[in-house]
Amino acid sequence: MSGIRGPALAAGDPVVLVAHGSRDPRAAEATRALARAVAAARPGVAVSASWLDHTDPGPTEALRSLAAAGHPRAVLVPLLLTAAYHRRVDVPAAVAAARESGPPIDVRVSDVLGPADGVVDGALLAGLRRRLAEAEPGRFDALVLAAAGTRDPRARGSVGRVAAALGAALGVPCLVSYASAAPPDAGAAVSRLRAAGARRVVVSAYFLAPGLFHDAVLAGARAAGAVTVSGPLTDAPELADLVLRRADAAPPE
Repeated sequence: MSGIRGPALAAGDPVVLVAHGSRDPRAAEATRALARAVAAARPGVAVSASWLDHTDPGPTEALRSLAAAGHPRAVLVPLLLTAAYHRRVDVPAAVAAARESGPPIDVRVSDVLGPADGVVDGALLAGLRRRLAEAEPGRFDALVLAAAGTRDPRARGSVGRVAAALGAALGVPCLVSYASAAPPDAGAAVSRLRAAGARRVVVSAYFLAPGLFHDAVLAGARAAGAVTVSGPLTDAPELADLVLRRADAAPPE
């Protein structure tokens, strides 16, 4: 998005979260937990979850259901950490499909949860730091930010900005790793830092939900000698706050 700020959520306007989706049932439960956390953080706002793949309902179905229930407006928040293919193609297509049939509904779509206009949100960093603290790493001298992976160079650049900001906040060097689509993987990144002299390397999981990618990061990083790997963000209170601020700032379509 261009930075044009939209109106804050109007009373009664529902929020639909749309996640990537996974065959792993833990991922869907994490999305539902985040929806509950967002609803608890903003009493009176109806919050529901949807998925682009593997789990129902999809965002088109969720929006059509809201329109059929008499809601004239809704805000869609993509639970994505980069503005790659899913944000650029799949989400707009789902919104367009919802508008093509059934009662009309005005849908505002927010920025993703990762860096918007190049800016890393402090709440995102706070959530990552929370999960690291929960993993109880003690003192560490190097860090790996482990992301899902993408072939989109702009999306990889946004992950790099998060790594730089997190490393600066913690005062340690930070490398990026990817579970798919691009090197290095988490184990290789941990090994690189250890070869450069780091004695205690920890891994920050840049994931919204558990699943096969997080499992692979956990196994690879531990095999390479990482001290610990943090859990995914799931329903961290900082993430719920970020979702609501993205919803408030969603521009009109």
